[in-house]
Amino acid sequence: MDEETFPEELADALVGVQRLLRRRLRAGLTVPRLRGAEVELLRLVEVRPGIGVSEAAKELHLAGNSVSTLVNQLVKEGHLVRGTDPADRRAARLLLTDKAEGRLRDWKQRRVALLSRHVTRLDAADREALRAALPALRALAVTLHEEAEET
Repeated sequence: MDEETFPEELADALVGVQRLLRRRLRAGLTVPRLRGAEVELLRLVEVRPGIGVSEAAKELHLAGNSVSTLVNQLVKEGHLVRGTDPADRRAARLLLTDKAEGRLRDWKQRRVALLSRHVTRLDAADREALRAALPALRALAVTLHEEAEET
């Protein structure tokens, strides 16, 4: 693999794995599936309970009105609670419901089980290569995030 084709091959591999994970995790669901942006918002609220809509939009690199639409839908479906910010009664603070916590817990367990099944099928050298690549992939995510923050 040469330096010229490496970025494209890496992007294709990452997108391919993510797409297959989403498809496989949707299979067999007994509840209506959540869209990718909905899951991303719920995961963000999970790690940052009480986050505001505009902060969430910035963190997810989405337009504020797009996040507002997601919030309205997730509130309607019983996944989010929109509380009032005590410091600014006009601002909303987002919290997960028990229903959302259960959905995220189930999703994480299913994702771990799926990946575990397939990682164990790889030979030891490939498993070690994936393990060794994790710090570099995390660093890549940081640089992508930093660049997005600058724009």
